[in-house]
Parts: sequence; C-alpha cells; structure tokens
Amino acid sequence: MRIVLCYPVESEHIAQIQAAAPDWEVVDAGQERIAELLPTADIYCGHAKVPVPWDEVVAGGRLQWIQSSAAGMDHCLVPPVIQSEILVTSASGVLANQVADHTMALLNGSLRRLPVFFDAMEKREFIRRPTKDLHHSTVGIVGLGGNGRRLAEVLSAFQTTILATDWFPVNKPPHVAELLAADRLDEILPRCDSVILAVPLNEVTRGMFDARRIGLMKPGSVLVNMARGPIVVEDALVDALQSGHLWGAGLDVTEIEPLPETSRLWTAPNLVLTPHVGGQCKTRIEDMTDFFCENLRRYQAGEPLKNVTDKELGFPFPVVE
Repeated sequence: MRIVLCYPVESEHIAQIQAAAPDWEVVDAGQERIAELLPTADIYCGHAKVPVPWDEVVAGGRLQWIQSSAAGMDHCLVPPVIQSEILVTSASGVLANQVADHTMALLNGSLRRLPVFFDAMEKREFIRRPTKDLHHSTVGIVGLGGNGRRLAEVLSAFQTTILATDWFPVNKPPHVAELLAADRLDEILPRCDSVILAVPLNEVTRGMFDARRIGLMKPGSVLVNMARGPIVVEDALVDALQSGHLWGAGLDVTEIEPLPETSRLWTAPNLVLTPHVGGQCKTRIEDMTDFFCENLRRYQAGEPLKNVTDKELGFPFPVVE
C-alpha cells in the first residue's frame, strides 16, 4: 500500500504518518510531483493546487481513499471521482477555530466600518462615523457543518439570534434559534442583520448569492464569505455595496485567486478583503496530520471514518445524534 501526500508536511509529520501505518509506504509528493505520483497512490491525503490527471487516476483503479487536507472539496470532487467508488473524506472542522477567528474579524471589521476609518487615517481625519453592532443582532449561517457550528458557538457569546440553513438540518445546537433546510434560505435572508457563508462549492451553490438573492437580504445588512469565491457573484455584490443596499461585506475568498488588478472589489465601499487566509494557524499541519492519522487507524481497523463526504454535495454526511 502506498500513501501519497500533498500538503506541506515536514519530516516529523511524515514520521507520524509512517508510525500510524508502519507496513505501508509514505511518499511526500508535494505540489511539484503530485501529478506524477497520484496515479501510484492507494491512499491520497492533500490538496493539489496544480492540474492532476484524475481521469487516469480513476481509470487505473488503484486509488481507494482520498483524505482532503481542506474543508472545501472542489479540488478533488471532479466528475470521474464523483462517479467512482473512491471513498472521500474531508477536513471539515479541523480548521474551525481559526476560521471562526477570521470570520469574526471580517464581520466586526465591516460592522464597525474599519475600511472607512483606515481611509480616514490615511487622510489624518479624526471624525466619528456611524457603526453597527453585533451584540443582540440576528445572524444567518448558510451551511451548518464543522465550520458553521463552531461559528455559531462563538457568535452565541455576543447574545445574537442565530438562524441557519443546511442540506441536513439535524442536530440543532441549543444556541441556534432555527435550523432550516437549505431550500428555505430565501426565508431567512430578510430577517438577518448579517449573513455568513460556510457552504461547499458545488453546482447548487455556484452563483448562489446573485443579484436576486442579495436583493432579498435585509437593507443595511452585511455579507461575509468564508466558503468559496464563486458562491458570490462579485458584480452583484459590488452593486449592492455601492447602492447602499448592503452596509458592508467581508471576503476571504474571491471568484478568481489571486484577485485581478482590474476587479471592482478593490474599490468597493466598506469591504474587508483578505487573500484566503481564514484557515491559517501555527498548528494547522499538526492538526491535519493528527486527523489523518486517526482516520488511518480507523481505516486499518475497519471502523467508520470521520467526515465521509457526500461526493455530489461536497460535504460530510451528518452523524445523527
């Protein structure tokens, strides 16, 4: 059996994985060699950011299991994999704490109008401007998976009313006021002071927040995207910011990354924009390796793996409590 890795591991992480599967070969392909070595893998753990020959991999019939090192699965859930018998597991929840940290920064940065005050600093203007509050507001979370649930926990400390939607509206946490099916999203948008996106990118969610859906949002509300860039139609978002329909927005992801210099987002009012850093953490690789090793243990023992993913939807099946 061969395990092929494609995430930024060091020697100690490789040794930890080798110890978890002592009879198997562990190969660190990195981004440089993943296209070459992925067809030789029985198990693959990583996130390829370069083109890989998925048709060849699936046709070869060797790959049994993909462990994504990211919560987003669009990098590996291509049609040949979706249609195959390959088991796929995600890293949903592994990076939830740092995603929650960053979401709060974007949300509060927009509510408290930090871009406006940063501009004022450049002009040496010391003038009070209107701001909005997070405490006692209503927050919508679109996608109550691992990241969404941790966000709900954090937001509850601000005495917010939390409304959420999910494809599997089960196991409602006590601090979530309402958990609705995904097809009822339009019902909650006019009620929310802020909306946070935490859904995977798939054919259903691509372009989900277009001009029509942004138009359903409460006037003066805030949109935060911590998911994937193509979920939001950026021209529609900029139009809503410029018209004043939206108070502000926070984006950690964009339709095209890196963001082109010609993008309208650069000059959109009250927009907090960061370059896809929401999952950064000093222990990220250690946390991912621990998670993979636990799933390796389960795989060898014939136990159910964590975060087995619905390959059509791109996120884990829920564990019904």
